[in-house]
Amino acid sequence: MEVHFTPEQEAQILEAARAMGTDAERLVVRAALQFADDANFRAAVLEAKAFADRGEFIEEDEMDVRFEEMLRS
Repeated sequence: MEVHFTPEQEAQILEAARAMGTDAERLVVRAALQFADDANFRAAVLEAKAFADRGEFIEEDEMDVRFEEMLRS
């Protein structure tokens, strides 16, 4: 994947990378991956909220059981 920045944007990224003690490429990669993780998390929360709004959820005891099973596997 190739991403293009204006000279002004590139200067901002270089300055931020320097301030954080890293190089620009690492900074951009970390920022992009963090954004993707955040977007995926938000999507999962919205999906869970939609289930709850429709009354499609499980009780806390059942969730505890499922969580414990998940940790064991």
